[in-house]
Amino acid sequence: MKLDNKVIYIGGLAIIALMVIGTLALANANGDELGGADDGAEGVVEEYDPDYEPWYSGIFGDYELPGETESMLFALQAAIGAIIIGFFIGRYTRKD
Repeated sequence: MKLDNKVIYIGGLAIIALMVIGTLALANANGDELGGADDGAEGVVEEYDPDYEPWYSGIFGDYELPGETESMLFALQAAIGAIIIGFFIGRYTRKD
C-alpha cells in the first residue's frame, strides 16, 4: 500500500471516529436519547401552531407499523444506499 493510501485511510477513520465520539458525547451531555428528525419537527410544529392538522397521513394511513417492519424498511433503505455508493466508488476506482 502506498503512503498516499495510508494517509487517506487513517484520515477517513479519524473523521469517522470524531463524528461518532461527538454524537455520543452530545447525547450523553444533554441526558437525552438520540431521536429522529420526525420527533424534533413535530415538537416545533406544535409550538408554532397547536391546532395543526396534518394534511397527509402516509402510505399506510393511520396504521402504525410494528417495530420489526420499520427496522426492516430502514435496513433496506440503508442497503440500497450502500449498493449505490459502492457501485460509484467501484466505477471511480476501476482500472481500465
